[in-house]
Amino acid sequence: MIIQSLKKFRERLGKFYLPVLLLFFFVFSVGIMYSSVQQNNVDYSEGQVAEENIRANKTIENTTATEQKRTLAAEAVSPEYTYQDGLAQTQHDRVDYLFELVTTVNAEIKADYDKQVADADEDENVPKPDTDEYIAALKKEFEKLSDDELDFYQALTTNFLTTLFSLSDDELNTVRTYALQLVDEQMAKQIRQSELSTFRSEAVDKVQFLDVTSDMGSVLRFIVNQGIVVNDFPNEKRTEEARQTAMDAVQPVMIYQGEIIVREGSQIDANSLEKLQLLGMTNQTFSVFPLIALLLAMVLQMLMVFYYTRQTKGNEKRLNAVTFYVIAMVFSVLLMKFFQLFQSELVTFIPLFFPAAFTPLILSIFSSRRLGILSAAFQVIAALFIYFDSSGTNLLTTVLVTYLFSGLMGTMVKRARIASQGKTAIVWVILFPLLLSTMLVIFQGMDFARGNTWTTIVCGLAGSLLSYLLTMGLHPYIELLVSDESMIVLNELSNPNHPLLKQLLEEAPGTYHHSMMVANLSANAVAEIGGQSLLTRVACYYHDIGKVKHANFFVENLPAGAENPHNFLLPEDSKQIIFGHVIDGAVILEEAHMPRMVVDICRQHHGTTLMRYFYVKAKERNPEITEADFRYPGPKPQTREAGVVSIADSCEAAVRAMDNPTNQKIQEFVANLINDRILDGQLDETGLTLKEIRMIEKSLVNGLCSTFHSRIKYPKMKSEAEKMKEEQERRER
Repeated sequence: MIIQSLKKFRERLGKFYLPVLLLFFFVFSVGIMYSSVQQNNVDYSEGQVAEENIRANKTIENTTATEQKRTLAAEAVSPEYTYQDGLAQTQHDRVDYLFELVTTVNAEIKADYDKQVADADEDENVPKPDTDEYIAALKKEFEKLSDDELDFYQALTTNFLTTLFSLSDDELNTVRTYALQLVDEQMAKQIRQSELSTFRSEAVDKVQFLDVTSDMGSVLRFIVNQGIVVNDFPNEKRTEEARQTAMDAVQPVMIYQGEIIVREGSQIDANSLEKLQLLGMTNQTFSVFPLIALLLAMVLQMLMVFYYTRQTKGNEKRLNAVTFYVIAMVFSVLLMKFFQLFQSELVTFIPLFFPAAFTPLILSIFSSRRLGILSAAFQVIAALFIYFDSSGTNLLTTVLVTYLFSGLMGTMVKRARIASQGKTAIVWVILFPLLLSTMLVIFQGMDFARGNTWTTIVCGLAGSLLSYLLTMGLHPYIELLVSDESMIVLNELSNPNHPLLKQLLEEAPGTYHHSMMVANLSANAVAEIGGQSLLTRVACYYHDIGKVKHANFFVENLPAGAENPHNFLLPEDSKQIIFGHVIDGAVILEEAHMPRMVVDICRQHHGTTLMRYFYVKAKERNPEITEADFRYPGPKPQTREAGVVSIADSCEAAVRAMDNPTNQKIQEFVANLINDRILDGQLDETGLTLKEIRMIEKSLVNGLCSTFHSRIKYPKMKSEAEKMKEEQERRER
């Protein structure tokens, strides 16, 4: 039972105890967490020195920074170009066709001139065609071209054409070859507008190394400049699409709740002030929303605890569960607040030291697994408020996920002493949370070469280890608070120097030894079926404590040769004395504040069995006597442990009274007694299965046979002892 003084306080409050307890929990928790969520009036301005770290009060997008990043992303996109590889052939054909036209014009004009000379008289002077005629004839040929082609040829200047027509046929062929070669060489490359002059200069520079005359060089330079054109054109549509894609790929720049905007001692610059304005913190008044959220969270927790109590049978059990939950959660909140007070910029990972599995673990073991799960959930909610203004979003996420996962892992452990579970408990409480911590740092992209990564993992591991060690070390003391059947109490009650045991030994020595025997038999049998062995042993020590009131009326306490006092009493009187040891024993144990189960086993160890010997004697005197008059008051055994004690008590007493007990006689007696108890319905309410009953029978038979069997003589013992002595002497030599 949770602290006797608390029990008395609960009894005084009566039906108001639960409301008062929940009200205390509400006020205390809100008081502890309020300082973490309160928001003071602030008025920030540029140039002001921050007196403390200014953290973001919410998560919001920094739209200005996002737009800047998108603009930079768009500007960083290289322009897209479209390369027209067919343009090289087009320019080749245009240059080639120019020389072809020049050759044709030269041939036609020369032929016409020759004809005029041949037709002219001997003394007639036929003037030679001048350059203008050649140029005119060439331009006349240009008129036959398409508009697309005409642009190229119209760009040819008169000076260029004059020089071109001044060249001989051989010089034209040479220029033609070199021009096509230079144009083709450069046009095979991707030429953009910004690089056009460079490519033309490269071609022009090569002209000076050719074996040509100045006029030929002049023609070549002009043709190269005209023939080399841009063939890699900007693709505005694709460039714009690429820029838009780059802008869309930019993630929004977020300001996360808990992020430090301005560090303590630093001035508020324009960038920081812009963030504060975006967060609405430049002129901030007190906000009630965090407090309202905290109050609602506490109301939700109390509603869920109250709803849980409605599903729990038994007022005592219900109140104990709620009291233990409140104490455990108060401890958890206090410990979280303690870690938060010591958290700073240099030691941000202190919250990970919190033993998140401890409270769910002890609630699961000592109360119920559902309360353990509930505490794991509300530990996370409490952490959300406690670390509201002291942790960055990434760290807070790590803390919350770690707390929830570790708490739930604590509820996965079997409801038994954690030290007895060995590797299983270590895997659930330590190993799995460690793997989660590793997963979280990998998910966040933390570098394993950095110390912060390993600090996160080590701190999480330390919190899990602390949960395990606290549960293992404090288990007996927690058990002492929440149960009157704790190991410390039971070990104290099993001490032979306990006043009641000393009184039993002095006043009813036969009963004392009987109780010790029943304790050994019962504890072994209960251990076989996985019951509470130590509690059963202690209950057996005290199950017949009521016999101290009338010790000499119980046969095991009579001196040798003494007359049985029941021979001088009526069966009805004997019945009352025998019945009395159950009732009186329960009263003595309650007055001594014995554990509830010890008292219950005292009441139930005879169940409602028939006191057959006195019933038969009474029946002889009065045929109207019924069995109900000579049955123990009960109740029947209500637990497996009580059922085992009731069987072991009868077996030990009966076998002790046997003449020359043999293994077979003991086995038959135990089997018959158990069958009789089953037929009489004495084991109906114990919850024992047939398999467990057979295990109990086997254990009791083995225990009784080893104690009461006839001794066996060993005729060869002397010779074997002498042989062992001789072997020992040989070794010593």
